[in-house]
Amino acid sequence: MLDIRLEDPAIAGQTLQQQLHQGLVDAILEGRLPSHEPLPSTRDLASALKVSRNTVVLVYQRLLDDGYLTAVWRRGHFVNEQYIRQQLRLSVDTRTASLFTKERDPDLWRRHLQFRPTEARNIVKPANWRDFPYPFIYGQVSPDKTTISRWRDSMRLAGSLAHSQSWVGDQVDMDDPQLLEQIITRILPHRGLRAHPEQLLITIGAQNALFLVGQLLAGRGRTVGVEDPGYVDARNIFASTGAEICPLPIDSEGLANSSVLSKCDMVYTTPSHQCPTSVTMSLDRRLQLVERARKDDFILVEDDYEHELNYLGHQRAALKSYDNSGHIIYIGSLTKLMFPGLRIGYILADSELIKELRALRRLNYRHPSAQDQRAMALFIGEGHLDSHLRRTRDRLSEKWQLMQNEISRQLPELNVTPTTGGSAVWVKLPDNIDAWAVHREAAKRGVLVEPGDVHYCDPDRAPRDRLRLGFAVIERDQIAPGITQLRNAIMAVIAENRKGTAAQ
Repeated sequence: MLDIRLEDPAIAGQTLQQQLHQGLVDAILEGRLPSHEPLPSTRDLASALKVSRNTVVLVYQRLLDDGYLTAVWRRGHFVNEQYIRQQLRLSVDTRTASLFTKERDPDLWRRHLQFRPTEARNIVKPANWRDFPYPFIYGQVSPDKTTISRWRDSMRLAGSLAHSQSWVGDQVDMDDPQLLEQIITRILPHRGLRAHPEQLLITIGAQNALFLVGQLLAGRGRTVGVEDPGYVDARNIFASTGAEICPLPIDSEGLANSSVLSKCDMVYTTPSHQCPTSVTMSLDRRLQLVERARKDDFILVEDDYEHELNYLGHQRAALKSYDNSGHIIYIGSLTKLMFPGLRIGYILADSELIKELRALRRLNYRHPSAQDQRAMALFIGEGHLDSHLRRTRDRLSEKWQLMQNEISRQLPELNVTPTTGGSAVWVKLPDNIDAWAVHREAAKRGVLVEPGDVHYCDPDRAPRDRLRLGFAVIERDQIAPGITQLRNAIMAVIAENRKGTAAQ
């Protein structure tokens, strides 16, 4: 009998039919089924595996259709010998490489690499963050079962014959017209924006949008201003082009309207919720920056992440909505608050710039997945994205208030940056406590926190007493005990510091 084990579909992530199909294909390709013997009958296999006979019948029929099996009248189903002859999984003999001289040159990449992205300072998140009982981690989301179900429906509809013409062919450099229409009519108006299709470009997430903009507008001889502290990946993207990075000061209203702006060719900002402090840029500051961009002739790149997550007061119109000179590039994400792994974003800018960005994107990957674009158009059109954002805003608003209350109650000595929303809290530890020491001590107690020094441009002058506490993924009832354990970790670090001081 075949050695195939089926698991609970809820655990395996596949239906019984999918598991059986995969098991039989693996057995065929690995040569575990002799071609001269018939497979078990559908009735016998169903009985042995304790599944419906119809499940086995459907799998056998699919394998027949795909050419893995052949049916012989009155004898049963046999493995198609063609697949045995092809031996699709035979290992390839690479011993011929030894015929050449030196097999590996240890200096090969030192000579040929122009720069090393691995040497850039990056945020490091442990792969096992889900194992922490109290993950105060930023950039992850709690799975929304309703949204997952509705996205699955949209993907199924996008994959139907009726919509297949939108994605089966090579779209070259074009975007899905239905998605562009949904962005123009359903997304941009909430940000005070208007646009024509030729002013939009779909990207593989907002970060890909930054990379395209950086490739086109940064580079050697150009100065790019970035918020300090600011978004680490944006800083690294612009630095990778050879541009000079200019740190720009932040205050309680976001990016400061400082004199150093005039030295920049391009300025990057996160006005809705500044990364990493989560402060929201005031209206006056927005108007000042729009005027400075026009007056000093620099390009202002507006990354509008977390626009929807304002819990106090009204959402503010985007900087781009005040732009009448074309100096502002607007970047948005459609999936960051839904499923960060989907990676669908967009750029709104002057049509002349979009034309060049489209040509550059074609050289990179032509266009994002056309099927994903159509699914997102259907998802937005049916109101599912609006519903998801409402549920997310309500859920995070409660967590935001709970974070404020628990920190105030249990850790009043922490200096919390005041915000009107967002999905993280930016705090300053007391007595110049080292955030990495707290990070290590908290991890022992099941608490995951992120030190904030990596967000500063100069590693030697970066404050070592900052923490960013994300709360999007942690369960609501875990926040209070998580803050308790964080307090215990901070007290342990303080005690250790005092012990070291006394020893000196």
